[in-house]
Amino acid sequence: MSDPATRFPASEFRNRVDALQAGLQASDTDALLLTSPADIFYVTGFLTRFWESPARPWFVIVPARSAPIAVIPSIGLELMSKCWIKDIRTWDAPFPGDDGVTLLADTLRSVIPENGRLGIPMGAETHVRMPLADFQKVVALLTPRRVVDATETLQRVREIKSDAEIERIRATCRSADLAFGQIADIAAAGMPMEQVFRDFQIALLAAGADWVSYVAGGAGRGGYSDVISPAPRRKLAPGDLLMLDTGAVRGGYFCDFDRNFSIGRADDACRRAYDALFQATETVLQDLRPGNRACDVHRMLSDGLKDAGATPGGGRLGHGLGITLTEWPSFIPADQTELREGMVLTIEPSVEISPGRFMVHEENIVLRENGPELLSRRAATELPVLV
Repeated sequence: MSDPATRFPASEFRNRVDALQAGLQASDTDALLLTSPADIFYVTGFLTRFWESPARPWFVIVPARSAPIAVIPSIGLELMSKCWIKDIRTWDAPFPGDDGVTLLADTLRSVIPENGRLGIPMGAETHVRMPLADFQKVVALLTPRRVVDATETLQRVREIKSDAEIERIRATCRSADLAFGQIADIAAAGMPMEQVFRDFQIALLAAGADWVSYVAGGAGRGGYSDVISPAPRRKLAPGDLLMLDTGAVRGGYFCDFDRNFSIGRADDACRRAYDALFQATETVLQDLRPGNRACDVHRMLSDGLKDAGATPGGGRLGHGLGITLTEWPSFIPADQTELREGMVLTIEPSVEISPGRFMVHEENIVLRENGPELLSRRAATELPVLV
């Protein structure tokens, strides 16, 4: 069957579950409990904006040797029934005092022996989406079964994207490419930044994005100082450097890349910074291979920027990408994660132009056997000027 919410065939999800179950068996774990929107979507195809309501918890259990079980509020039964999951157990939620706790615990006890182990993602970039008090009740009801960290099991599977996932991310990048192509009609001297942000989101939706979870950016003469704040009312001025960054969503998958523009003639420092970022990124596009580590990419970018006479910015210089805006690994000196074929990644170097002013450049790639393949359209070779 085909899930109408995602248009992925059931075989796509079965392959994911098979890989998760292999990891559970290898770690002697009897079941995996998933509670976050991304993890539940990954296993089931259950795609909804209803996650914006924090009133209800949702659960999916992946036993080590049998089919997944959805334990969800009854309001989600119709949509979950359109997915490939067959075993769906519901309660009327919210239900103060026992909001799925008894149903979840009973279901877990039915698939985990008394001396068994329940895996829950506990590490970086994971969370348990249910009230802490309820989680403690579930753990108590499961005794003497043990709860163990299953971060490794989940992340090693999710970080390798199938061909279907890669094509979904490519389609999202294509929507953003089209929207970035309209910036000359959106941004100009005298235009308030808040209006630029709104019009850019409209362009993303018109280009095929289902929704726009993330739009950020910055603007300023000689560089920008902040790229995560809400859009200010400040108007763009001649000589400003403008950057827009988007995490648009299409079919449940994100893109995440930015583009820089000069409002009128760019100053020499901004042009040099742009050139250094472009060339450092180009080096990674040429040299990156499976087997490199996340820290190696940080080193490649930092060295490339220094060779160009630029000062590398602080923080991470890229990350994983997929059903969340940012995924593991992080391109930082401390991350030893081995990069493997099929990973979708961002390359995101930054340079300090002057104290308190910087520039960021970002591309989206999939790592193939012979190196990176761009999913975003490559940025212009020279800093674009908006007249």
